[in-house]
Amino acid sequence: MRKRLKGNVYNSFDIIGDIAIIRASGASPVDPKGAAEEVMSVHRNVKTVLLQDSPVAGELRLRSLTHVAGENKTRTVHRESGCLFAVDVAETYFSPRLSHERIRIARLVAPSETVVNMFAGVGCFSIIIAKHSGAAKVFSIDLNPAAVQFMQENVRLNRVYGRVAPLLGDAKEIINRKLQRVADRVLMPLPEKALEYLPAAVSTLKPSGGWMHLYIFEHAAKTENPAEKAKLKVEDALEASGVAFEVPFVRVVRSTGPKWYQLAADIHVMFSQVK
Repeated sequence: MRKRLKGNVYNSFDIIGDIAIIRASGASPVDPKGAAEEVMSVHRNVKTVLLQDSPVAGELRLRSLTHVAGENKTRTVHRESGCLFAVDVAETYFSPRLSHERIRIARLVAPSETVVNMFAGVGCFSIIIAKHSGAAKVFSIDLNPAAVQFMQENVRLNRVYGRVAPLLGDAKEIINRKLQRVADRVLMPLPEKALEYLPAAVSTLKPSGGWMHLYIFEHAAKTENPAEKAKLKVEDALEASGVAFEVPFVRVVRSTGPKWYQLAADIHVMFSQVK
């Protein structure tokens, strides 16, 4: 979400539950207190405003946050697509900007499918799939112990016991150990790791093949098409994995910076035999 704040500066902010997280413009810093007051005056449901002091970084994708206004807290409950998600924004990664993608994928899942979510966070994709489709099982993996604890809480909040299975650990290791050839569909909603973990994603698909939903960052100049660049990169990586495939759908999810984009690619694997 972008909004003109005090000082005539454009700032970006997210609202997660009743917490707003503001990010100051790199070009011209904004007064955090003034920005917080304006956000809270417009969005009456916001009880806390935090300033993001650092980029999302590290293996667990965390960010530094400073309390600016309202209640001094980092935990909240976020509502999306008829589901509830308990989350601590300081201990786990969460983005409300993927809400369209989460419900889009859920609507693609056919009855009785088995889904593997390789980078599940607090369980948003997994739980929305369980609530809005007839999926038989969603294996929901994350490396962050705090995220898995919240995932377990969110399974209870949304009454998807037995259908969403939270798993703590590295997705590649868990798939190699116990999720070979089980999935009709696999999700890879972590752009930084998607291409690196592509062979593991292929290996979790059933011998008959299935679908992969991969997210990736791509740089594109004004004369370039980010979707075409991302598609070529994904196709090159899949050819190295030795599978027959097609990539029928690629879309820009959002802009992440000057000439940088996050994209979603839907991949149909027809023969999932890794070389």
